[in-house]
Amino acid sequence: MIAIQEILTSIDVGLIFGIVAIGIYLTFRTINFADLTCDGSFALGASVSATLIVNGANPYLASIISLISGGIAGLLTGILNIKFKIADLLSGIIIAFMLYSVNLRIMGNSPNITFAESDSIFASSCVSFTIFSIILCLTLIIVYLLFSRFGLRLRAIGYNKQFAAISGININSMTIAGVSSSNALIALGGSLFSQYQGFCDISQGFGTLVIGLTSVVIGEKIFSFKKEPLLIFSCVLGSILYRIFINVALHGNSLGIGTQDLNLITGLITIVAMLIRKKYKNA
Repeated sequence: MIAIQEILTSIDVGLIFGIVAIGIYLTFRTINFADLTCDGSFALGASVSATLIVNGANPYLASIISLISGGIAGLLTGILNIKFKIADLLSGIIIAFMLYSVNLRIMGNSPNITFAESDSIFASSCVSFTIFSIILCLTLIIVYLLFSRFGLRLRAIGYNKQFAAISGININSMTIAGVSSSNALIALGGSLFSQYQGFCDISQGFGTLVIGLTSVVIGEKIFSFKKEPLLIFSCVLGSILYRIFINVALHGNSLGIGTQDLNLITGLITIVAMLIRKKYKNA
């Protein structure tokens, strides 16, 4: 039986990964850009914040620097795609591949860093409230930005690039801005997750795309919101539900499921979510 504390932990982690889901939503849904940088940028945010915090930096400052570092990673992906005409998928793969070495360098060539003894954003006893406050503020800011002139231009290139270009929107610069913003959010998610756990691991970003995209699909399917502000909130809600599903699955003792089956369970949840969404759209 799942304890209340485990459910609360699932909600906390779901909220943190809600930031990642929003970042993936910006590329895959808003600007229609298949970006695979996220696995590297998530680990980048974690490694930057962990290294800074261990060396005595303020955890809030470390989180901001992590956000900026993710933005730079996304910027490089966008430049490869727009300026050098490399396909979006390949651009993301190249940057994510290179970030593995960069992250190791940042972590002092150590595959993991423990900073449980150092201060973090979640040093206070009200961890859930802190996480909820951060996510709520970020979500409201993103919703506001999506309805600003900048956001409308981003959404326009996702709906119809040709029409957006005719309307005078600079497709290249807005695509780069969108990919950069997405990876900035994903890196921030990595920073918060590493602080929540109290350690950073070089492989921490593995599967970030699948987890984030599954959260987006679950949110879209279950809540079926049509308006853009509610779609952003559905990403966060989908992330929470995904974490609860994982928690329930891992407690299926009668089925012989263990932590070693996490990737298998994640893949199955993703497939089911995709199939349900496809059937729903065809209905």
